[in-house]
Amino acid sequence: MSATRTDIALPAPAPGTQRSLRVHRYGIPGARPKAYFQAALHADEIPGLLVAQHLLCRLEQAQTEGRVLGEVVVVPIANPIGLNQHLNGRLLGRFDFASTGNFNRGFPDLASAILAQIQGRLSTDPTTNVALIREALRAVLAEQSAVRETEALKLMLLRLAIDADFVFDLHCDSEASLHLYASHWQRDEAVALGAELGATVVLLEENPGGGPFDEACAGPWWKLREALAEQQDSIPLACFATTVELRGQADVNDELATADATALLRFLQRRGIIAGDPGPLAEPRCEPTPLDGVDVLTAPATGLLIYRKQLGDSVAIGEVVAELVDPLGDPPGMARTPICSAASGLLFARMTERLVRPGQKFCKVAGREPLSHRQAGKLLED
Repeated sequence: MSATRTDIALPAPAPGTQRSLRVHRYGIPGARPKAYFQAALHADEIPGLLVAQHLLCRLEQAQTEGRVLGEVVVVPIANPIGLNQHLNGRLLGRFDFASTGNFNRGFPDLASAILAQIQGRLSTDPTTNVALIREALRAVLAEQSAVRETEALKLMLLRLAIDADFVFDLHCDSEASLHLYASHWQRDEAVALGAELGATVVLLEENPGGGPFDEACAGPWWKLREALAEQQDSIPLACFATTVELRGQADVNDELATADATALLRFLQRRGIIAGDPGPLAEPRCEPTPLDGVDVLTAPATGLLIYRKQLGDSVAIGEVVAELVDPLGDPPGMARTPICSAASGLLFARMTERLVRPGQKFCKVAGREPLSHRQAGKLLED
């Protein structure tokens, strides 16, 4: 069977204007395992767009050679709406101009939507239950409709991914080393993927809040296990979903994209989705750490940001990470405020701008222990 390409029209936001979502499919529809990839849901996060191109090249070859054993779906541009958000020569693409907020927030909690439908219908056979739950998830999404363009986009993406065994949402940070987010329930898969990609930080989430895409896909499984505790042994965690942060916004080149696409393909080979020998798995570069152990450093005032620690540096509690220079402060030329870390860990992400506003979040340190000031349900910053 040959690969297929489909363009799905989005609702027109204005007369004479319409965008579409392009979808590539490989393998036999319905074959297992199924993997789903999407790039640049935050449209200003460009590295994933290039990684998707390299991945498509490899999947085209695998399809021609008959090596796609499962099913692979790729959405190389997950947010055509955001890609149109150019303002004064700068691509924005993180928040919807139509005031519906962050493009990667507000996805629905489908576990609560299907709970009543599946109660009393589950058996002791995990395979049968997975099929039943996936059918219920597809059915509840099929019943939903959206008039607004962004809402329709989110619904389309979720319909494409909701029954996948593996979901990869490709993002990046402002400046960062490669890291990923996944559920703490799926630690082993997250560690394996992190080793494949060479991630320096693997963040395990528990109740991150905000309704991101990865949680919308994988969350129904652990939420149903929690709601139906007496049957949790017969409800597998049938979807591993992860947000992969492909370094920083400027890290767009063929060398990095080739390495990342090759690593993702090796992961598919190890999971029996693509035939071929992936070779030995590399040793992980890090131990996973909790998302609520991340210290998100915040500017106490406006000023110029001078980093004293660089990406990849180890940081100790109380150590100065950056200094804030007040250009109008006293004594003239010497008004500096040190900003210290509340966590011991790795500095893995920071913003590119060096002029900050009061309350602006500018840097992340992955600590090994949960921090008391981090609040469950509010761990993901817009």
